[in-house]
Formats: sequence, structure tokens, C-alpha cells
Amino acid sequence: MNNLLFSILMFILGFIIGIVIFFIVLHFKHKADEKKAESVIDTAKKEAGKIKRDSLLETKEEINRLKIETEREIKEKKSEIKESEDRLLQRESNIDRRDLALQNRESSLEDRENNLVNKQKEIQEEKDKMEEIKKQQLDLLEEIGGYTKEQAHDTIMRKVEDDMAKEIALYIREQEADAKIEVDNKAKAMLISCMQKYAADVTNEQTVSVISLPNDEMKGRIIGREGRNVRTIESVTGVDLIIDDTPEAIVISSFDPLRREIAKLTLDSLIKDGRIHPARIEEVYDKMCTQVNQQIKDYGREAMYSLGLSKIDPELLEIIGKLHFRSSYGQNALLHSIEVANIAGLLAGELGENVNLAKRAGLLHDIGKAIDFEMEGSHVQIGVDLAKKYGESDVVINAIASHHGDCEATSVISTLVAIADTISASRPGARNDSSENYFQRLEQLEKIGNDIKGVDKTYAVQAGRELRVIVKPDEVDDITSFKIARDIKERIESEMQYPGTIKVTVIRETRATEEAK
Repeated sequence: MNNLLFSILMFILGFIIGIVIFFIVLHFKHKADEKKAESVIDTAKKEAGKIKRDSLLETKEEINRLKIETEREIKEKKSEIKESEDRLLQRESNIDRRDLALQNRESSLEDRENNLVNKQKEIQEEKDKMEEIKKQQLDLLEEIGGYTKEQAHDTIMRKVEDDMAKEIALYIREQEADAKIEVDNKAKAMLISCMQKYAADVTNEQTVSVISLPNDEMKGRIIGREGRNVRTIESVTGVDLIIDDTPEAIVISSFDPLRREIAKLTLDSLIKDGRIHPARIEEVYDKMCTQVNQQIKDYGREAMYSLGLSKIDPELLEIIGKLHFRSSYGQNALLHSIEVANIAGLLAGELGENVNLAKRAGLLHDIGKAIDFEMEGSHVQIGVDLAKKYGESDVVINAIASHHGDCEATSVISTLVAIADTISASRPGARNDSSENYFQRLEQLEKIGNDIKGVDKTYAVQAGRELRVIVKPDEVDDITSFKIARDIKERIESEMQYPGTIKVTVIRETRATEEAK
């Protein structure tokens, strides 16, 4: 028991001593740390003082440097300002001198202007005096000559006009003679060469078609009971059937070749089939319309292939095919267009022009005739509208518009198409012409010649291809006769429509007659 208490007391005593020793050690350690801290603080204060002194020194040096630079810049600015002031003073001095010079010049100009005004007044006065003198002289000349100024002017102008007319006519005759020798030979050679390179049969289109019948009994079947079949055929096809006493034949009459062709095919089919009644007629007619429409497209394609052309609108190609069923004075329009295209292409090749473009213009020059019975207007205007609608070139459009002289040709190809059109139309046997039109053309030719002053008689010879004009020798001299020939030629070209060319020959003769008694 006593040992236990002793042990406890010793433990407590040792614990207290340990605590005391711990605090004593802690105290000494704290003192050492304070001394160390004081030493560090002193060192830091010393370093801070050093840094402060160095900073102050550097700041003073920078201030001195900036002060020196600032003073230098101020000196430079002052120098520049002084130079600017000197320049301004110099400029101001120059301006003053210039202003003084301008004032002197203005004063000089005012003096000169005053002098000019005075001189103008003097000149005007002198001019008025000259006009008065001139007027007096003119009055004196009119009094001496017996002519007024206007009368003298008219007399002189008439004299000059008469003299110049003769000289111009003589010059034209000489130049035309020289030009014709060369141009006619070249043109004839070129045209003959082109026409020899192209040959085509000439066939005349008729306005009637004849249908052969197997027997005369077929006429009665075509007429039908009370004529119902023939009335149906005429109303459906739009043609006239001529059924007369001609054995085993009937005639289809129509001015529209397309309708006549469809009616002919319809009748041929009905005759072969043998069933002829209104319903069958309408059925066969519809079938033939489809067949003919396909033929129209084939005709258009064949025309394009024969000319070596391509890239054309399908609708325009169909319109070209319709030309096969149109005619002009008995000449098939499609064959005429193909012929014009070939001749125009040959001429273009001779002149170095675009051959394909010339062929295209020649093929389309009469395209308006294909539908001129469906629309109002001339075939020329319809053709121009079609060419524009389907995007043809300006050359082709102008060739269509100018091939009958309705407007001026703007390209060589347009002129070639007009020439080829005339060649194709004027070939012997190419077209039919009524006797009435023939006599009217001859009368118009002779009337044009008789209307010219100084003409005695006029005769149209060689079927209207030559006009012979006999002038009065006492009124017309040799030089004036050439002028008369040219005037008649120009009137014929501007007033008449004719195929080919017309030669104008003016004849002047002097007969010396004496009577012996």
C-alpha cells in the first residue's frame, strides 16, 4: 500500500518536473527565435535601405536623361516652327507680289477691252457702210442687167444643173460601160457555174387530182344513197368532187394541195376497201390525216438531210414539210426552197461566205407560205415571225424579210438568197403565168416608158424581157438618152414585180430627108 502511494507520488512529481522542464526549454527556444527574428529584420532593413538608395539614384538619372531629351525636342520644335514661320512669311510676300501683278493685269485687260469695244464699233460702222455700198452696187447691177438677184440665181442654177446633168450622165455611161465589161462577165461566169453544178427536174403543180376507178359502178357507190357519201366526203375533206361522164374516173378539185392529197388518199383507201359509208369515210379520213402528218415530217427531214443541215426545231421541221403541199404559179414550194438553198450555197461558196448559213436561209426564205392560209399577213411577214419564234439567226431573218425587196438586205447572204430565188423562179417552165398577168405586165412596161419626157414610142418585146424606147431626136441628145434609160430602169425596179431581168434599150436616130422636084 505504501509502495503504491509512493509510486503514485513519484509519478506525479516526475510529471510536474517534466512539465517545468518543457516550459523552460520552450522559453529558451522562444528567446532564440526572437533573437534570430531581430537579426533577420535588421538585415532586411539594411537591404531595404540599400535598395531605396539605389532606386533614388536611378530615378534621378532617368529624370536627368528625360530632361535632356525634352530640352533637345523642344529645341527641334522651335527650329521647325521658325522655319515654318519663315516659309509662311515668304509665301505671304509672294502672294502680295502676285496680287499686285494681277491688279496690274486686270487694269491692262480693262484698257484692252475698252479698246476692243471701240474697234468693234468702228468695224461695225465700216461694215454697215460696206453693206450699204454693196446694196447700191447690187441695185445698180440689177438695173443694168435687167435681172433681180433671185432671177439671176435661178438662171445660173438651171444652167449649172443642165451642164452637170449632161456631165453626170456621160460619167455614169463611161463608168457603167467599164464596170459592166468586168462585172457582167464575172457574174455570168459565176451564175453559169453554179447553175451547171445544180440540176433539178421542173414539174408543174396542178389544182386537180384524178382518181382512177375499177369500174363505173364505183361512181354510184361513192355518190351513195341520195348523195350522202359524196356530201360527207366533201364536208370532211374540204374539197370538191367532180363526177361526170368521164369513164372510170372522178376528179378532186381544190386549191389547197394538202387537202387534195388527204382526200385522194382517203378515196383510194375507200375504193380498195369497198366499204363506203359516212362513218367509214370519217374513220379513213382520220387515219389518212395521221399518215399525211407523218409524211410531212418525213419531207422536212429529207429536205434537211439533202442539204446537209442540222439542229432545227421539230415544229419548224414540220412546217418545212408542209411546203411540199404548197405551190406558187404551179411551182412546188418545197422543191423551190431546196433549189434556192442549193443555188445560194453554191454562190456563197464562190464568194467565200458561210455555205451552210446560205443554205439555211434559202430553205427558210418562203417558210411563211406553208401557213399563210392559216394566218393573216404576207408570207414574208409570217416567215419573219416564224424565224424569230424558233430562234433563227439575224442573217436568216433578214434574208426572209428582204428576198422580195420589202426591206434592205443587210448581208451578202441575204442578197444571194434573193438572186437564187429569182433564178429558180425564172427558169424556163418553172412557173405558170396567166395571160392576163402577162398582158398587164407588158402594158405597165410600155406605160412607164411613155411617161418619160422626150419619148416617142415604147415597145415591150421578147415576152416582156426587153423594153425598146424610141426617143424624139430633136428633143433628146445622145447623153440624155442614157439618163432616160437609167430612169426607166429605176422605175421598173421600184414599181413592178417580174421574174428574171428586163433589158431597157433607148434608140435615138436622125433621118435626113429631101424631096427632089
